[in-house]
Amino acid sequence: MIDLKEFRQKKDEFFEEDPQSPLTWEQKKDFKGLKYFPEAPELRFDVEVTEIPGNQQIRMATSTGGAQTYRKYGRFHFTVDGKDAVLTLYSDDHGYFLPFVDSLAGKETYPAGRYLEPHQLPDGKIHVDFNLAYNPYCAYNERWECPLTPSENRLDVPIRAGEMMFHH
Repeated sequence: MIDLKEFRQKKDEFFEEDPQSPLTWEQKKDFKGLKYFPEAPELRFDVEVTEIPGNQQIRMATSTGGAQTYRKYGRFHFTVDGKDAVLTLYSDDHGYFLPFVDSLAGKETYPAGRYLEPHQLPDGKIHVDFNLAYNPYCAYNERWECPLTPSENRLDVPIRAGEMMFHH
C-alpha cells in the first residue's frame, strides 16, 4: 500500500478534479483539501473477531430514508487511550464494513459517523486502521445515500485518526 501522505494527496486530487467526486461544483471552487488527524500508528490494530453465529442480518437506515442490508459478521475489542472499546463488524458481497461514531462526533468528526473497510489477514485476524477512516459521501453532499451508524457502534472514546469533519 502507498503511504498515508500519498493516499491522502490522491484522495484530495480525486475530490477536487474527478467528475465522480461527492463535492458540488460550488464546493470544488474553494476546495483546499480535506482535513485529517495526524497519522496515529497506535490506532492500527490486527484484531481477532468473535463471529456472530448464524447469518444475522441488519437493515441500516440511510441518510435518504432508505435502508441497506448487511450481515452482522462479528465483534472485536480494542483499547484507545487506556479505555476498552467494542465494535461490530458487518459484511456484504463487497467485503467488510465498519461504520462507527466516536466521542468527537459533532465537534471534530462527522456527527453521523465515519467508515472503514477492514481486510482479513492471512492469519485470520482483521486489520483495522483508523488512519483510513473516512466520511461518507453524504457528509459532503446530501444527494448521496449513506448507511447510518447503528447504535451498537457508537463509542465513548475519541478516535483521533482519519478524516475530520468537513467544513465548506
